[in-house]
Amino acid sequence: MKLNQIIEIAVKEPISDIHLKVGVAPIVRLNGVLKPLADFDILKDSDLANLVKELLNEEQTQRFIKDRELDLAFEFENYRFRVNVYTERGNPSIAMRLISNEIPEIVQLGLPETIKNFCNLKQGLVLVTGSSGQGKSTTLAALVNEVNKTRNTHIITIEDPIEYVYQNKSSIITQREVGSDTLSFAKALRSSLREDPDVLLVGEMRDLETIQNTLTAAETGHLVFATLHTNNAAETIDRIIDVFPSTKQAQIRTQLAATLVGTIAQRLVPTKQGRRVAAAEVMFVDNAIKNLIRSGKTYQIKNAIQTGKIRGMQSMNASLLNLYKAGVITKETAIQNSPVPELILDKLKQ
Repeated sequence: MKLNQIIEIAVKEPISDIHLKVGVAPIVRLNGVLKPLADFDILKDSDLANLVKELLNEEQTQRFIKDRELDLAFEFENYRFRVNVYTERGNPSIAMRLISNEIPEIVQLGLPETIKNFCNLKQGLVLVTGSSGQGKSTTLAALVNEVNKTRNTHIITIEDPIEYVYQNKSSIITQREVGSDTLSFAKALRSSLREDPDVLLVGEMRDLETIQNTLTAAETGHLVFATLHTNNAAETIDRIIDVFPSTKQAQIRTQLAATLVGTIAQRLVPTKQGRRVAAAEVMFVDNAIKNLIRSGKTYQIKNAIQTGKIRGMQSMNASLLNLYKAGVITKETAIQNSPVPELILDKLKQ
């Protein structure tokens, strides 16, 4: 069984992911739902061994043998994938995420146009958050490409692996991949400050050193876009601060209050047509929110977002209600994906 045979069949539908594991036939995720790929046999351990050989070069093979897992990008014809090769019960397994060749416009993602304001900033930290598979990378790419189209800047991206490939427009773009172009996010961030950047994209803030270097980059006159696996603005701020020892947390609160300019916390929800659309909480950091961050009152941020509509902010509930009122999603979908379903129900009764 060849990898190209699996891909050729899989991409006939608008799939997002391909899973290859011993003991099951190839599985795809279609509009958020997992299903077996038709007309394929159950994969044996020898099949997975051969598929991994197709994917990895010699250097990657050695890294996989050493670490038991590996991230990489893979291209086949006009298709590009973000791939994770990992070990499960002693056998290699493969997870492949299909990446669009076209970087979407912000408006195409269903996100509020107000987030374009982030792209006009000269410095500060913008965080795109959400759990895995919720479209964070696509939103980041749309934001970076908006800068690329509209401003004369040097943009440096640090990714693991590189997903979207940008073409220089009004800006010049340098794309660095962890593993092949740099040893780590933290090292690349330190180095990037000596490479005359205006804008930085940090694919993931994985550890204390990367978070500290990201804050420093935003503090020293750069616009920085980054991601975290958190579900809302308050949780995002708490997660960053909790990474640091208690003796440093007051300092980090002050630093974060000074550098954070906004957050986009998103999730993909099913539409009536069987596709998926982004619902998002959007926070712009104003003086009131800066004070909440500094004073450790992140539990009050939810209320600040709800009352900040005039300044372009949007709660997750407001986003879901807008999608429902526009006929994009059902009432049940809005309720199921709401962080506070009671508020959705109250609004629907009005």
